[in-house]
Amino acid sequence: MKEDIILLGPAHPYRGGLAAFNERLARELISRGHRVVIYTFTLQYPSFLFPGKSQFSTTIAPADIPIIRRLHALNPFNWLLAGLELRRRKPRLILAAYWLPLLSPCLGTVLRIARTRHSSTAALVHNMLPHEKRPGDRLLSRYFAGSVNAFLALSASVAKDIRFFCPHKPIAVVPHPVYDSYGDAVGRTEALAHLGLDAANQYILFFGFIRPYKGLDILLRALAAPALADYAKLRLIVAGEFYESPASYHELVASLGIQERVIFCSDYIPDEEVRYYFGAADLVVQPYRTATQSGISQLAYHFGVPMIVSGVGGLAEIVPHGQAGYVVEGEETAVAAAIADFYVHQRAESLRAGVRELRQRYTWAALAEEVERMLPGERD
Repeated sequence: MKEDIILLGPAHPYRGGLAAFNERLARELISRGHRVVIYTFTLQYPSFLFPGKSQFSTTIAPADIPIIRRLHALNPFNWLLAGLELRRRKPRLILAAYWLPLLSPCLGTVLRIARTRHSSTAALVHNMLPHEKRPGDRLLSRYFAGSVNAFLALSASVAKDIRFFCPHKPIAVVPHPVYDSYGDAVGRTEALAHLGLDAANQYILFFGFIRPYKGLDILLRALAAPALADYAKLRLIVAGEFYESPASYHELVASLGIQERVIFCSDYIPDEEVRYYFGAADLVVQPYRTATQSGISQLAYHFGVPMIVSGVGGLAEIVPHGQAGYVVEGEETAVAAAIADFYVHQRAESLRAGVRELRQRYTWAALAEEVERMLPGERD
């Protein structure tokens, strides 16, 4: 039986948010009656370009999603063979995840070869340009953009970046859905006990890979700001793997004198452990310097936790100020003031209610419906 839809991008055995996204989208499309397969990588990044400890998951492969490892990011001969294989399969739609210009030669070439009158090509764009820019990014993104018929963006900010490269191709915008594949929420008492944390303290959470653009240093300075000087019980949980040297952060913590207020959990957080970190947190804080949209915000929605986000990129689109949390300037004084306001005015109950209400907007069904609109008519 031929596939309706082939997804190109990360999936098991790769780990992380992009793999989780593609697998969750595949499940949604399958549940709607589509025949779906994911084509993923045999080599995604060379190890010297990958800053984390491992690219690979330790979990077993999902049994309910067909996943084929076929793409080698650096081998042009492989691109030719993969493109011809997809061309022979004649799916109605090939939908490629796009987030990094480094992969443009691979994905753009495969799609050009695979595209026929039988098979439309489209891109589901997480980032059109990376947060940490490199020479050649625009040229590479332009090459990829020429390989697809249409785009699906996860925020208006991303759609604007796409429009720069493709002013005349169709672009649909669907907000990043809420991640709902990390288990049910757990209560604070259970979460703190599981993590071995003192229930007498209050906890805010910085979650995810630690990279310069995410502004952890801003949050550390906020924790030491005068506005939070009286919050002796306030603790910051930093849960995620460093994608740069941790030394500068530990030195900053020491220089600010906040060693007792910062808890580093600096390994990759397995999927089954994620809910405990969000269950322990009163607030999730994302003081990003740049952003498009954020899977971390959608995890916070799933687990019902209010957020503080900086007003960059698409973050303010998905975290309405005063409803699901705070949108602030990305500097320590504003972040500290928002944290203080949350506790002084006891806003937890009202903001959690806002999170529960607003998360109904961000569904996988809405994203799947937009993917279905990209399907061409029945093949000859």
